[in-house]
Amino acid sequence: MPSIDASDLDRMRSNLLFDGPDRSTKLSRFWSLLILSACIGAAGVVADSTATVIGAMIIAPLMVPIMGSVLAITTSDRDNLARSVILIIGGAAAAIVIGYLFGMINPIAVTADTSSQVSTRVSPRLIDLLAALATGAAGAFAQCRDDVSDTLPGVAIAISLVPPLAVVGLTLEAGELAQATGALLLFATNVGAILLSGVIVMAVFGVHTVNLDVPTRPLNRRRAIQFVVMLAVIITLPLAAATSKFIRDRQIDAKVSEAASAWSAESDWTVIDVTRVRGAVQVTASGPAPFPSTADLRRQLIRAGLGEMIVTVRMIPEEKIELPGG
Repeated sequence: MPSIDASDLDRMRSNLLFDGPDRSTKLSRFWSLLILSACIGAAGVVADSTATVIGAMIIAPLMVPIMGSVLAITTSDRDNLARSVILIIGGAAAAIVIGYLFGMINPIAVTADTSSQVSTRVSPRLIDLLAALATGAAGAFAQCRDDVSDTLPGVAIAISLVPPLAVVGLTLEAGELAQATGALLLFATNVGAILLSGVIVMAVFGVHTVNLDVPTRPLNRRRAIQFVVMLAVIITLPLAAATSKFIRDRQIDAKVSEAASAWSAESDWTVIDVTRVRGAVQVTASGPAPFPSTADLRRQLIRAGLGEMIVTVRMIPEEKIELPGG
């Protein structure tokens, strides 16, 4: 069974906890990087730039107090748990405010309709929870094993902390409360998953069995772990509902696409795309005049068992012109 010794725990405390004689230095570094990463993340979302958003992920310091909370729970350190939780909440609030301010100065509302960086972060599903659990385990493993600490940048990229918070602020400013709630749920999912898998990994390494003789106020570790498990369960419920809806919508979209293809095959028109616009199904087709009958499409939908479904058809007329040679 893997284990750590007192020197490993001392290193972990130095990396993750905001106490000791260099506390002020750690706090100034945290807030400086938090503000910078939030600005970079918000700018990346506004510009719809994946590279910029990844840069924000790499320098974002929120993983430190989250893993600090894991360490404090594992070692029953009440004071450092309180400090870490305050930094998580305060840092999240600051990132949201910065995102909101970027939304105010941007002339175009930043929503899921205008930015792929938003659309990928407002509908979290169970797969996001699984990814966050694995990432949290990797982060805790890297803290317990100093020889694999070079994996931490990969962990920072894999777990999305600051970008969802920037999306919360931007979508709140745009008046999209549902999208802001979805992005906040993604952040909560990542935090909850890191706490759960991190506590498990540190327990496997026996972190709680190492004694440094550091004076701390004791914490009821059992209750703290129960709270983390409860948080994970609560988060799982909306994720499961969203996953179920996603699967159901994809099945319906496939049926609509099949019906639309059968409809277009009866004419010279071609179905370009079947998408969802604000939850409604939209069929986009193109072809020469005249427009094909939508009644035929309705019959195909009825045949597919979708007779009660409202479908928007967007028709793009085409005109072919031959240019003579010479």
